[in-house]
Amino acid sequence: MGISDSVPDGVPGGVPDGVSRGVPEVPPVDVAAAEDYLRLFHAENPGAGTLRERLREVRQEIAGTGTYTHTPGELIFGARVAWRNSGRCIGRLYWRSLRVRDRRHVTTAEGVAVECVNHLRDAAPNRRIRPTITVFPPDRPGAPGPRIWNEQLIRYAGYAMKDGSVVGDPRYTDFTATLRELGWAGGQGSPFDVLPLAISMGDGPPLLSTIPGDAVLEVALSHPAYPWFEQLGLRWHAVPVISNMCLEIGGICYRAAPFNGWYMGTEIGARNLADADRYDLMPVIARRMGLDTESDRSLWRDYALVELNVAVLHSFERAGVTMTDHHTESRHFLMHLEREEKEGRVCPADWSWIVPPISASATPVFHRYYEDRQLSPNFVHHPDSLKRALGHRTATGG
Repeated sequence: MGISDSVPDGVPGGVPDGVSRGVPEVPPVDVAAAEDYLRLFHAENPGAGTLRERLREVRQEIAGTGTYTHTPGELIFGARVAWRNSGRCIGRLYWRSLRVRDRRHVTTAEGVAVECVNHLRDAAPNRRIRPTITVFPPDRPGAPGPRIWNEQLIRYAGYAMKDGSVVGDPRYTDFTATLRELGWAGGQGSPFDVLPLAISMGDGPPLLSTIPGDAVLEVALSHPAYPWFEQLGLRWHAVPVISNMCLEIGGICYRAAPFNGWYMGTEIGARNLADADRYDLMPVIARRMGLDTESDRSLWRDYALVELNVAVLHSFERAGVTMTDHHTESRHFLMHLEREEKEGRVCPADWSWIVPPISASATPVFHRYYEDRQLSPNFVHHPDSLKRALGHRTATGG
């Protein structure tokens, strides 16, 4: 699968200057957090056995080792509830369908890389995308688990040019530069070169792993009414696997737990390809459409943004790849909210993330407020993980 752990000359231990090479300390598991989760698990899974006995086992295990081990059932339920509790996700109606790949036995960076590629293949059989999570070993006292440096398993390089321009994704110029320092030779220099995976055990030096082409499902973009659109040479990857968030279940941190749903069209058409600090395609499309870009009052950005989103939805449908639109998903989210309320559960939601970035007031999620609470289990960001994913040199483990 093209795994390489090449270390460039002049880089001590293969880690760029400023990146810590120590072993991060992992504190003992909070017994109260473990007990809270086990009570939740048994309350929603009445056939799971005796709660009192399980609590006794876990308390003893934490007292002896500083941590405990989730049963397969506890892991599956915890991962699904973490999705249910994710206040920034609009697609939680399907939380019970999350497929959990238990890979806690994988203890090497090479093994993690292999399973990440397997995840990409397993998540999109016949182009029909399935919500999937792969869970690797958690942090344990004295033994931190693996780290996937990439923000998503598939992201495109950003090459900083001498004239200040960027070829590719500007969000990842620093991360691309870091990978180059770590030994990556770079891609073809196109706007859509797939970055290699960078995987470390704890805060150690990373292994670089090229993702095989057959594991990267991409969709070439065209427009149903504008033949010139296809000439732009645009495409996007189809499986959005978030890979630098921690799955937290009952006080245990699974720092490597890549997970995916499927794309909502606006994530690509109104953000990744449209944002001024990303691919910034709206001026290009507006000029091709012959719009007046000299005045904001012409609403040229609005026209261009709609047509870019039309192209994304059209292209994925034509390619037979799973995707949803923001109107459908908004209705589905309110269905999920109603179901959760009937179950007597809080449904946390961050309004600024739930409301789509295009035609906001035309969707039903715009016209109400939500309770935004941090519940557990959940997916959480550790500051060092975000710094690493953006190529910031002050990243440390822990």
